[in-house]
Amino acid sequence: MNLAATIDHPAAPSTATGIPNKKILFWAFLASDCMFFGTLISTHLVYRLHPPPGNPVPTQVFNIELTSFSTFILLMSSLMMALAVNAIQRGQVRTMRSSILVTIAFGLIFLGCQVFEFNDFVFEKHVTITNSIFGSTFFTLTGTHGTHVAVGVFWLTLMYIRSFKPVDATGGAWVGRAVVHLLLFALTVVLGMYSAIAFAHAALAHGVNATMLAAFANSHGVAVAGTFLAAAGLRWLGMAHGAVDFDARNADDVESMGLYWHFVDIVWIVIFTAVYLLEYVIPAGQVR
Repeated sequence: MNLAATIDHPAAPSTATGIPNKKILFWAFLASDCMFFGTLISTHLVYRLHPPPGNPVPTQVFNIELTSFSTFILLMSSLMMALAVNAIQRGQVRTMRSSILVTIAFGLIFLGCQVFEFNDFVFEKHVTITNSIFGSTFFTLTGTHGTHVAVGVFWLTLMYIRSFKPVDATGGAWVGRAVVHLLLFALTVVLGMYSAIAFAHAALAHGVNATMLAAFANSHGVAVAGTFLAAAGLRWLGMAHGAVDFDARNADDVESMGLYWHFVDIVWIVIFTAVYLLEYVIPAGQVR
């Protein structure tokens, strides 16, 4: 038990509760965020009891296959986040980085699916945040959750870059390298998501065939090439460049990030059940 405590909090100062103050503060933040999401979810459920005339039928709007896929991806990201926390508690920095990168990738896939879904709602189904009660509550709730995922991805990215700080960092040189690292990350994400969403639209419109692939390469080839070049730069920056100032002493920071990520995933499970699945079990307006 003493060894386990040492692994969990290798550099945590003793407190009256036995829990690091940083973690207590973070739990308090998550508690307030839980009440915030509870309000948004409750609002959506209350308004679905008596939908006004002209309100879209959710089951005719939802793409449940796409949402189920993105839900699965987000749940798998929680597994990778747990592996990252376990790795840094054992001082395995490289393993932690790999797990964080996969978690970031899964988070971006989820966000890409959400962008695709919102685009379909607005331009194909003509459901916006202002033209119906359903649109107002749906976009506010799921958009707020998507913002939390985006914040989590950004935080994960910063933590990943922080793990490369050299032991003998000299300020300016390290900051410059970190900024380049962050810019390459942003470029890879923007170009990669743009290319992936454009490819999905083209595939749905024309099917996957030689003609479609040629047209896609002709119109989006620069974005795809830019994605691979930026990713290659990230790979080079991610190679070992000497000892780093990041080890098991930073476990509390990674664990706090993990708490946030798991919270976001749990909230999405509730949203997926209450907003999506409930419509297929008890359609809106049929609850009395």
